[in-house]
Formats: sequence, structure tokens, C-alpha cells
Amino acid sequence: MKTVISLFIALATFPLLAAEVAAPAFVEQQVSPALLKQLRGGGYVLYMRHGNTDTSRPDRVPSVDLNDCSTQRPLTKEGRQVAVDVGQAIRKARIPVGETFSSPLCRAKESAMAAFGEKYTVDNLLMYTANMTTDEKQPVVARTRALLSAPVAAGSNRVLVAHAPNLMDLMGYFPKPEGTLVIFRPLGDSFEYLGSIAPQQWKELLN
Repeated sequence: MKTVISLFIALATFPLLAAEVAAPAFVEQQVSPALLKQLRGGGYVLYMRHGNTDTSRPDRVPSVDLNDCSTQRPLTKEGRQVAVDVGQAIRKARIPVGETFSSPLCRAKESAMAAFGEKYTVDNLLMYTANMTTDEKQPVVARTRALLSAPVAAGSNRVLVAHAPNLMDLMGYFPKPEGTLVIFRPLGDSFEYLGSIAPQQWKELLN
């Protein structure tokens, strides 16, 4: 009888023990006007999720062709405008942009072009991870971590234009909505998350 009671107690307390060791939920932080001013001095990494997309036209997995945008989930007209608006807001805030990297998918490249112009580098290791196996994700996660961690010279900020699932795989954070800009401080061998700016928050920040 004692064995049965002990087993019951152990099973009853197991969820509590599991909850104690579970990783804390990610807490999104809003960017303050003070941080926005700090970005003017450079040295940060800006991770932009591509603009709004047409979810009724998903990627044609496993037949996605990086050279054929028709096989990929596309930007909407609104999504292109969101990317344009984010780029304009960054310039209005006098935030300097240096090296810019984009995922190879069309929705990211088109967002990079709309926001920052033609001077961006396509990096295949920023590819959308949601359709990948765990093993396939590892190089993408490693490359993203490296770009968020590597020091950035003063007077400039590094920009990545990519996807929400990639950050989810890296740090448990899925930025919403599309077009959100996520700010990081590179620390050399790691990085620090500082805050996020949703597209609709720029107007208040810039006032």
C-alpha cells in the first residue's frame, strides 16, 4: 500500500517538477526612443522579418525553386509597402545601415530591396527553416547566430532580412507581425536581444 501511495505522490508532483525546469517563456520588449537614438551610433544588428505575404499561396515544398518566385509564398502589395515604410522609418530615425544580408527566398529579397535598395547580399544560410528537418536547420541557426554575434563597427549597423521561424529555432522568439524589426547587441561570441519594433509602432517612436 505504501508503494502505491508513493507512486501516486510521485506522479502527482511530476508536472510541478517539469514546470520548474521548463525554459521561461520569451518576453518581447518594445524599443524605447532612447534605444532608437543609440542605434544612430552604430554597432548593432537589425533583424527584419520580411513584409506581409499571401498565405493562400504557400511555398511549394519540396519543389521550391530559389530562381522561380512562383514556387514561393509571395509578398502582397501591402507587404511591399510595409518594407518600404520600414526602410523610410529607419532613414528618418537617422539609423545608419551597413552590410545587409537577405534570405534567398523572393519575399525576403524583395523586402530587402524595398527597404534598403540594391546593395544587399543573398545568404543561402538565412533560408526559411520551417520546412527543414532538425539536422537541416543547424547550419542556418549557426549562421544566424554568427551574424547576430559578430562585432559591428561604430557608425554602421548590420541588417538581416529573413524569417520568423529562424529566430524561433535560435532563441524561442517568433516575431509578429511580418515586417517587425528586431534589435540585437552583438557580443562577439553571443548576442543580446534588446527589443522589437512592429511596423505600426514606428510612427509613435518617431514623434
